[in-house]
This record gives sequence, C-alpha cells and structure tokens, in this order.
Amino acid sequence: MYDVVIIGKGPAGISAFLYTSKANLKTLLIGKAETFSRESLQEQSEAQEISLGVERLEEEVISIEKKDFFEVITANNKFIAKAVLIATGQTNKKLEVDRLSDFEGKGVSYCTSCDGFFYNDLKVGVVGFKDYAIYEAIELMEYTKDITIFTNERALELTDNFKKQSEIFKINHKGIKALEGNDFLEKIIFNDGTNEVIDGIFLAYESAATADFANKLGLVTNGESIKVDINQQTNVKGVFAAGDCTGDFIQIVNAVDQGAMAGKSMVEYVRSIREKIKC
Repeated sequence: MYDVVIIGKGPAGISAFLYTSKANLKTLLIGKAETFSRESLQEQSEAQEISLGVERLEEEVISIEKKDFFEVITANNKFIAKAVLIATGQTNKKLEVDRLSDFEGKGVSYCTSCDGFFYNDLKVGVVGFKDYAIYEAIELMEYTKDITIFTNERALELTDNFKKQSEIFKINHKGIKALEGNDFLEKIIFNDGTNEVIDGIFLAYESAATADFANKLGLVTNGESIKVDINQQTNVKGVFAAGDCTGDFIQIVNAVDQGAMAGKSMVEYVRSIREKIKC
C-alpha cells in the first residue's frame, strides 16, 4: 500500500511529491505523458526524484475508485493508496457529434458507476477506442450484456490486457454523425446514412481525464474543474487536486504553489490516519 499516489507528472504533481517524499511517505508518481514543457524544470525534477528514490510509473490511469482505501487502476496494475492527488491538468477532448449535448442526462452519460443501473438489461454503447473504453464497458456488464463499442472511425489502441477483453464486445467502427430521439436518446446516426437503435451511450473517448475521475469519486466540480479548499482538499476526504485541473489561474508557478500546498496537506492527512489504520 502507498501512502500517496500522485496522478500527473506536471509541475503540480512534481511539487507535491517533493513534500510527501521528504516526509518519508511512500509515494508513487504516475502518468503517461509529461504535462509541461520547461526542460530545465523537468531535468531538475527528475534529478530530485532519483535522489529521493521516488517510484515513478509510465502508465495511463483509467480509473480511481474509493473503497476501504483508494484504488488507482491502470491497464496493467492496481495500486492502493491512503491519499490521492489529481494533478492531471485540463484536457480539451471533445466528441463532435450533432445533438450530443441535447441528450446529456437523457441517454448520454459520462460515468458508468454513476448511471449504469439505469440501463439494466438494455442496449447500450460505449464510445471510445482505448483501454479506458473497454474498462468502462466491462463495468457496464454488471447491468447489461448488450454492449457495443463505437470507435467513431478510430482504430482500437489497446494494451495486450484489454485486447483480449475487448473480444467479448461487439465493435462498430462507423463514424458517428448525430444522435436522434425525442425526449430521450433513441438512435445513433452514422456518416454513411445508416443508424442503430440504442437506449444509451457512455462516452469514454480518448483517455480518462479530470472530469472522469471526478465523476467516479463524486467530487464537486465547476464545469470540468475540481473544487478544492485552501488546502487543495476536495469534498472527499483523502482526495486532493492541484494545478490546471482546479480551473485556477493557469500558470506553471501557480501549479507549483498548489502542488506544494497539496503535498503539505497530504502529509498531515496521512499522518493523522496512520494511528487509526495501523499501516
């Protein structure tokens, strides 16, 4: 078990790990890609990571779940942590489909664990083409077995673990033009003029991002930004957020400051619960 898992290797995440590592908290820094471009800052941070012996993993996080502790899930691993920092920046991923916004909450969802139970034994789709889409489809199997992966003309980009699991689902590679229905979603209209009747779709396009993690954990948000207090604590105890994902002034210096505060707060939080959990 880790004391802290930090998701995001930009300035906020790196600033936080400096605090948690120096405080002897067992820390994992995880992320697929660097979220900043200042080479000097990156080189300095990597040297500090080596000197502190921080564990660093090059993987995409596809889900964060709250159980007894926090489970941070990647394509190949699952990590247990007492506290989690979301420092994933802001993403601009958008699915350009006519009338998509018309059916949000009326057949279009962004969270399988939040809304999956509405679709018991119904026909649903997951829109996406990476591990994240397959993971969400697997989560939906608790509610229905009639699940199709809609890739929207993208080739599947899956790790070996999810390639095998994707074989249990129907795969539709057609480009999506529009959604159609009256009060609720009823059909997907494809670019070739064909359509498919559907009860609901879950968007898991590209990779999991800030809003996706917030939905899974029940975090209070403002649009796609996570709300935090002055200590970078979210409304869920043990979950902190820092950097661009909080929607604050988007500059590296601000991300560094927030990361430092989050790191300090996580040290205090983990130390406060260690005696209670005896681990």
